[in-house]
Amino acid sequence: MKKLLLLSLLVLQYSLHAQDISYFLPDSVSYDPAIPKPKDIIYHEVGEWHVTHDRLVNYMKAVAAAAPGRVKLETMGLTYENRPQLLLIITSPKNHQRLEEIRLQHLKLADPSQSASVNVDDMPVVVWIGHSIHGNEPSGANASLVSAYYLAAARGKQIDELLENVVILFDPSFNPDGLQRFSTWANQHKSKNLVSDPNSREFNEVWPGGRFNHYWFDLNRDWLPAVHVESQNRLKWFHQWQPNILTDHHEQGSNATFFFQPGVPSRVNPLTPARNQELTAKLGKFHARFLDRIGSLYFTKEAYDDFYYGKGSTYPDINGAIGILFEQASSRGHLQQTNNGLLSFPFTIRNQFVTALSTLEGAKVLRKEFLNWQREFYKTAVAEAAADPLRGYVIGKKDDDKTLDEFVTMLGRHRIKIYSFKNGLTLSGNTYDPQSSWIVPLNQPQYKLIKTIFSKTAEYKDSLFYDITSWTMPLAFGINADELGASQLGQAGLGNELVTAIPKITVMGNSPAYAYLIQWEELLAPGALYEILEKGLYAKVATGNFATVIEGRTKDFRRGTIMIPVQMQSVDAVQLKNMMQNIANKYAVSIDAVQSGAAVSGVDLGSSRFVNITRPSLAMITGPGVNATDAGEVWHLLDQRMNIPAVHLEPNIFNRVDLNKYNTLIMVGGTYNEINKDKLKTWVQNGGTLILTEEAVSWAAQNGISEVKFKKVKAAVDSTQKLSYTDREQIDGAQQVQGAIFGADVDLAHPLAYGYEQKTVSLFKANRVVMEKSKNPYATPYYYGNKPLQSGWVSKENGDAIKNSAAVIVNTVGTGRVINIADNPNFRAFWLGGSKLFMNAIFFGRIIDAASGRTTE
Repeated sequence: MKKLLLLSLLVLQYSLHAQDISYFLPDSVSYDPAIPKPKDIIYHEVGEWHVTHDRLVNYMKAVAAAAPGRVKLETMGLTYENRPQLLLIITSPKNHQRLEEIRLQHLKLADPSQSASVNVDDMPVVVWIGHSIHGNEPSGANASLVSAYYLAAARGKQIDELLENVVILFDPSFNPDGLQRFSTWANQHKSKNLVSDPNSREFNEVWPGGRFNHYWFDLNRDWLPAVHVESQNRLKWFHQWQPNILTDHHEQGSNATFFFQPGVPSRVNPLTPARNQELTAKLGKFHARFLDRIGSLYFTKEAYDDFYYGKGSTYPDINGAIGILFEQASSRGHLQQTNNGLLSFPFTIRNQFVTALSTLEGAKVLRKEFLNWQREFYKTAVAEAAADPLRGYVIGKKDDDKTLDEFVTMLGRHRIKIYSFKNGLTLSGNTYDPQSSWIVPLNQPQYKLIKTIFSKTAEYKDSLFYDITSWTMPLAFGINADELGASQLGQAGLGNELVTAIPKITVMGNSPAYAYLIQWEELLAPGALYEILEKGLYAKVATGNFATVIEGRTKDFRRGTIMIPVQMQSVDAVQLKNMMQNIANKYAVSIDAVQSGAAVSGVDLGSSRFVNITRPSLAMITGPGVNATDAGEVWHLLDQRMNIPAVHLEPNIFNRVDLNKYNTLIMVGGTYNEINKDKLKTWVQNGGTLILTEEAVSWAAQNGISEVKFKKVKAAVDSTQKLSYTDREQIDGAQQVQGAIFGADVDLAHPLAYGYEQKTVSLFKANRVVMEKSKNPYATPYYYGNKPLQSGWVSKENGDAIKNSAAVIVNTVGTGRVINIADNPNFRAFWLGGSKLFMNAIFFGRIIDAASGRTTE
């Protein structure tokens, strides 16, 4: 008996430690011995170790080389860390022979002008199988090893029929950099004798963890803004094929089971047609049947939603496809004790593999329904556009071509058509010049996507959200956008479609220069200024408006204009001009050469109202307790957009480093319990500029570093109300601020508002940090008025508190400044409308005299 028990334990340990490929595979087909098994290439069984991205790539290359009749390997692009983003196109040899013909025919389904002529009777359905957009949810990417082997090696009628009817776009790793980071962590902490205690180091990554990409971004929020190279590379291929189904294989908490969509019915975006959810439910029956076969527990229609179109499982829904979210309980390492018993890594992989197969089986069986739905989606979209009294949108951004170009480029990534127009328009106080504005007509196949990008939302079916509640892109980018009716569109006179962005050509003139001027309104002006200062050049900022003569014409310049005098520099006039021209081209900014220090009106260039600018020496506190995505947004803004280096200080380094080498410190949302608070306060008192956002504002106030008071949010319920226990989730959840857009009134004369022309700046709020206005009348340059909500959902209690609160407060602490920003001006790196506020804090925080409202050197 003891021998039998010992044998059983050994078998159990082996099965949890490593599984032969047969553990995962169906036994209803035979397999081609010429196709290498994963172990042949990656040197371990699937699930025995976490596959590293380099070995994953090696296996996909080996499969493609061994099965050229079924598998074609493409490289979509490279990540920030130069890892390849692979796409395997898997289908029958017959389909491969006419692959381009199939692709072009398939694209016609998304074009109502051609779709009626397309016969879908023999057309393959296109399915994108995508894995592990969060690097520390690795069962998906590891399951891709099994799926790739199965699709390449399986033989027989079953697989032949599948591949004849389906073209599979197989993406083994949505997030190569994150996967590599996490696999290294999990593998380096694996024991020979597997440890399953959740408290063990193996299951608790160090900050920031493997979830994110190189810049600590959640790529599963980037499908719509497409800020990152990984998303941009993927979207090119998505729209080259317009898949009918896209799967998004994730992981959830270890104590859960397995989730597949549909999600919560009341949390579906209203722009998503009902037919989409019907087809999602039909496909769900295949997932249920396949999971039943292996006895895996699962749930559906709970917890997860289909609301924000920037997620991988929701973006397809607004593009005539069906997005499917899979959420597998995570083992996080190799074997973990959970509420449902021991959860092994191979088990999690098997569920992901099985649901990939269920998706493909459902796609094959329901092939014509999915193809016809894509045709119907776009046909209906064009019909809805024709019936919509709104005919389009006009967009513009005065004195900031780069931000407008970023917005137009974003639209183009989603195959949205943009047009020039002939006659100027003035709407809602905004003037649109045909030379620097564009029109986005609604009468085009991407009608629904345009609506979700431009619309402001005020009504919701539910008060609980998995992610943000609004993402109105013109507000986020800080550009002007107005609706066009039929008469206004006719008045504008639609011109030609924009095919490629028009490069900005900057000409400074040939006359000898007295000084050079850079308008601060331009997106990348901070990057240009930093390079100027880094080169040792002398620069000043205008704290008053003025007008001067440029090339024989009077031109107005606003506060925030940067002046680089020709004299007083360490280089001669010719060298300086060449440097200015190179910087203008590099940062797409206009640099004007002025021939005289005398202003036509306003302050002269030699006035004390031009204040010296010090080169910022930046450090950002990172590490445990800090919101990694918030920190990543700052890192990306500085590094990718502005070419400004910033030191990342972990708390233990902060506590021992000499802070005098930094004149500016950044603390984003999070808690900072491990840092030396007295050291931080002393640094500020000695002249440092401390920039705080979100929860860092609360932390600093609580620890006596700043002087900010907070408004109290009224409770949603009181003790006299009789409520059911089941009401708790709904009531408590509704008090969370998941993310809405608020308009802040701005003091345009304040240094923190330099570069803004409009008196209202849209900020994104996803917290309950609500500051009272300062008693100092000059210390609250951004504040919320009586009706600040522009778009999104917020509870009445939170909304009432936000009214008449401060968005930004400046505190004087000794000779230093604390700049408190209650919200996130850099949200997900597409909130370009807030980046000027943040860059102003970096460059001009030191010149603010908060006590008097004046500027100081």
